[in-house]
Amino acid sequence: MSQGERDLLGRRSRLSASSTGKRVSPTTRDLLWFFKIAEHGPLPSSFLLEYSRSSHKSDKRAKERLTDLFNEDNTPHGGPYLIRPPQQFRTIDSRYNQLVYDLAPAALRALLDQEGSEATKRARSGPWLHSFMVSCITSSIELGCLECENLTYIPQSSILARAGAELRYPTRITDPATGYEYDKDLIPDAIFGLEYHSGAGSRFRFFAVEADRATEPATSSNFNRKSFQRHLLQYQQYIEHGLYKQHLSLTAPMLVLNVTSDHIRMAKMAELTGQHFSAAGCNYQLFHCWEDFGPVFCVPIPNRPLINCLG
Repeated sequence: MSQGERDLLGRRSRLSASSTGKRVSPTTRDLLWFFKIAEHGPLPSSFLLEYSRSSHKSDKRAKERLTDLFNEDNTPHGGPYLIRPPQQFRTIDSRYNQLVYDLAPAALRALLDQEGSEATKRARSGPWLHSFMVSCITSSIELGCLECENLTYIPQSSILARAGAELRYPTRITDPATGYEYDKDLIPDAIFGLEYHSGAGSRFRFFAVEADRATEPATSSNFNRKSFQRHLLQYQQYIEHGLYKQHLSLTAPMLVLNVTSDHIRMAKMAELTGQHFSAAGCNYQLFHCWEDFGPVFCVPIPNRPLINCLG
């Protein structure tokens, strides 16, 4: 869209940036938004506004600032700071949804200008909607921690940097149907930690995140295909055999947070978990349903109840 171009109602496009030539330099609040997107991934405006709640009185003005960061290319870092991923507009009535933002290269340059910053965007793979769901899960949990005086959120970047590790880790599992052994890399969708503060001191728990939009089978006769059954076997090796302690240099417990978009699917996953572990039970597989990421996708607001299922 060329500068100044408008639709029939005089509005700038939500999809394409259109600079007015206004000079925009990153503020402290802008840099906070950039850091949170770099850590979690693309985030809706409602999430970003929650992070900066104490720094603005008007949501309308804050949203206008996000619009400037998307449109204006007259910046000290050579271009607009934010992009609006086009995948968000492939929904019913997308014009009425809140906007989702991701980092443009200029925002990463702005972050690297900060003293001591080594900010990089979280590496993402797979379908955009899946990655976006993961971003909203981890961000919702961090926002929940910010409202709890006794909780501190530990981001994935800190855990991996401390351990000098990558997210990927090899596991060896056995196909229960054939007895064959397979070497399969376990790659959680994300990891994070919680520090619980009390008068007796701090204790820690760490979590692997698995976002499920019912695009993979619960079970599969082809053991090479990813399924929830294979998920159970890999995490059984990773957690019960202490592989996560070697991988991430941790001593605290690790749990798995499974967030799915369908209640029936969640019940099936819980049933398969019960069948797999039988009488021994399993106290590290957690389940939560978030219907906004179902077949009819809706850009969500922060999921505050999510933190309550972490114990």
